[in-house]
Amino acid sequence: MERIIIIHWNKSTGPEPIIQYPPQSSYPSKELMLKIWAQHELNMDKIMIELERFQGDEDKKYISIIQEFENELYFLVLIYDAHKIAIDIITPDILATINKNLLELMNTDKINRAISEAFYTIKNFNQLESENLINFFHDKIKCTILEILREGIISKAELTHKLREEYGFSTVNIDLLLISFLRENLIKKQIIAGSKECYLLINDLSFVRVPPNTLPKETTDEKILKRYKKEYAKFYANYDSGKEIEDKRLFNFLLDKDVFNLIKALRKTDLSVNDCLIILNNKEELFSELLEAQIIFESRGLVFLFSDIRFVKFIPFFIINKLNTRYEKQEISLNQYISHVEYFLNILKTTPNYLNYSLI
Repeated sequence: MERIIIIHWNKSTGPEPIIQYPPQSSYPSKELMLKIWAQHELNMDKIMIELERFQGDEDKKYISIIQEFENELYFLVLIYDAHKIAIDIITPDILATINKNLLELMNTDKINRAISEAFYTIKNFNQLESENLINFFHDKIKCTILEILREGIISKAELTHKLREEYGFSTVNIDLLLISFLRENLIKKQIIAGSKECYLLINDLSFVRVPPNTLPKETTDEKILKRYKKEYAKFYANYDSGKEIEDKRLFNFLLDKDVFNLIKALRKTDLSVNDCLIILNNKEELFSELLEAQIIFESRGLVFLFSDIRFVKFIPFFIINKLNTRYEKQEISLNQYISHVEYFLNILKTTPNYLNYSLI
């Protein structure tokens, strides 16, 4: 995505661009904005329209969401390179939520930061799932939200209050922050009597060391293959995943983009030591750490993936006990308690397996 623009429809004079991000570019022509308006008029049953290869601007693709706010009409317009894939997975409902959030902040000093956050939220939506999941561990506020949600159901108002008052996040755009949680199916939004909008953690995230999907090819030098298999069998026979999760080293590897890129490359094929160092930006010390941690295996100048690091998405049944305690302490209402417990019970009826997880 190249740009995001908010446009107001003035009933007397037509389209009026209000703000855009990045701010350096000139606004689209009035002719183009009128064309977007006409497309909305022709598709009144849809809140989102797409316009491609407008005359004089054939290299651009435009996606627009129309929304009413305080009896006025506004468009949220996204501009893409027409030669690239636009948004195949972000839904009109999510874009409408982003637009509503921006319009509510329109006449405040928070709008500039909000539209910047909205831009990157939408732009990052097309990232691979594994790349998005890293942010739940790397981004401090998302990591904090995940910790709070592990205590069980919480109202949006209380979540916002906790982030500001207990954790010191002074500026919290909660709707934008929660979009990534919704996208990855980590949370569920539910309207509950007495608590209004609440959020339930329905899938949790962790990470784990696992054996690679494929061993070195049989065509690999016999001595290398024999040594690899011997060390492989010895390591995994004594492996304790619980202890390693407590050890921050694996976590730090996961957050290092160079390590992440190296693992992705080694999933496909073995590499030379030199090629590995290029991917690691010539960090020889990091290469040695990966060898020591038995993430990679090296012999005769060739490097193989010895251990993969994968995200694990699992159903957090452990929350049930926390819900019991919180209800007894009157920290949540009966309706909140029943809502979250019933969700887990319904899952167990259809898939009666506490080890319900997926590797990513």
